[in-house]
Amino acid sequence: MMTRSLVSAVLLASSLAVAQGKALEDRKAITYNEIERGFFFGVSGGFWGTINPPAASGSAQYFAPGQAALVEIGFDIGERVSPALFFLATSNRMGSDYTGTVRTCGAGAARDCTTGEMPQAVRSGDYGSIAPGVGARIRIAGFKDSQDVLRTWFYARVGGAFMLYQPNTLISQPDVLLFAGPGLEYFTRLRHFSIGLDANFNFMALTQSVGFSVLPFVRYAGF
Repeated sequence: MMTRSLVSAVLLASSLAVAQGKALEDRKAITYNEIERGFFFGVSGGFWGTINPPAASGSAQYFAPGQAALVEIGFDIGERVSPALFFLATSNRMGSDYTGTVRTCGAGAARDCTTGEMPQAVRSGDYGSIAPGVGARIRIAGFKDSQDVLRTWFYARVGGAFMLYQPNTLISQPDVLLFAGPGLEYFTRLRHFSIGLDANFNFMALTQSVGFSVLPFVRYAGF
């Protein structure tokens, strides 16, 4: 009887030891990605400048400094390509002598060159735009940190958007925005978050306006 109890006790102790060993092994098997990828959401904002704003003959043309804000959602394809849909909003500061694409005649006059009439009110000054579009970051070169993780990347960003100006009485026609430029992205140790900087050359194809933007961003990936 005593021998049977002793054998049972040994078997029970062995079972507990095996179970504990499996639990420890399972616990050790839990690993986390140093950098999370997949679906991502990003926001950015910064400088937006236009060198020759949309203008008709007789409207002042000069450099228009401004700002822009952008939200995007996309998906990482591996570690190098990240296409995204975005929504961009811009605002540009202009002088009161800027009358957009309204065709004016005469020195300092706001006469409509088409009808020859003096409008009751002609819009002038600041303008903005909204632009839904699509773009992609293509990572070209990465640099490892002390833990042998590729955290810092140089990339090229390209894309396009359909642009609507506001107020439309100042610039009535829509536009097509095309952009390209370099960027720098750093994947933080918070796994899901990366920060970076886009520096783009912007071309508004229909109005033949050109400009550039510098937009810092933060991105959350892996949700």
